Amino acid sequence: MSGHSHWATIKRAKGAADAKRGKLFSKLSRYIIIAARHGGGDPDANLKLRYAIDKARAVSMPKDTIEKAIKKGTGELAGDTMDELFYEGYGPGGVAILVEVLTDNRNRTNGEIRKVFDKGGGNMGSPGCVAYLFDRKGIILVDCQKATEDHLMDIILETGADDLKKIDQNFEIICDVGSFNGTIEALTKAHIPITSNEIVQLPKSYIDVDVEVGKKIFRIMEALDDQEDVQNVYTNANLTAAMTSD
Repeated sequence: MSGHSHWATIKRAKGAADAKRGKLFSKLSRYIIIAARHGGGDPDANLKLRYAIDKARAVSMPKDTIEKAIKKGTGELAGDTMDELFYEGYGPGGVAILVEVLTDNRNRTNGEIRKVFDKGGGNMGSPGCVAYLFDRKGIILVDCQKATEDHLMDIILETGADDLKKIDQNFEIICDVGSFNGTIEALTKAHIPITSNEIVQLPKSYIDVDVEVGKKIFRIMEALDDQEDVQNVYTNANLTAAMTSD
């Protein structure tokens, strides 16, 4: 199976923006704190924490920064109380936008998110207005040079993954959150290196938009992602590379 990955396009553009803004460590620290608070400080027993730590290590976050965030989450160190929230709304062209947030001040964040929606030509909606259009999924990338498609297919059929696609120079594996950890462990056991792994809100279907509308959608997503409280931004718009480049 092969095709175009909307998620991969967004991820590449978003990753470059994160690096440029220098806010990634702050966002990942918050993610680690929340994960440790809800599931404990042992990454072997807390899948969400292990995932957060892996993301932090992938961008070379210092070990002591990771450990400090874990201790804040478990209460060993004092830290701000943060809430994990989703804001929902509509972007230009009426497409769905889902915003994942970690905040220590709901009123501040609510005002900031609403302002970005309004300024970008969208509008913030009520809870539940677009969330039903997305599924929480795991996405794992494997370099095409590191494994064959047939070998990967044999592995993911055993772990219960949903789909396998060839995207550019990578194979993209999509799975339910419940089989995410098992799939990673099976790939590791088979000595297949993983390029990246993410748990995301994946649209159930995509809406095609023209280039100009797509650029407006991506600009509002960038503005939302630039907010310090925002962890991730998702849309069901089918954004192409031409829409996510300057």
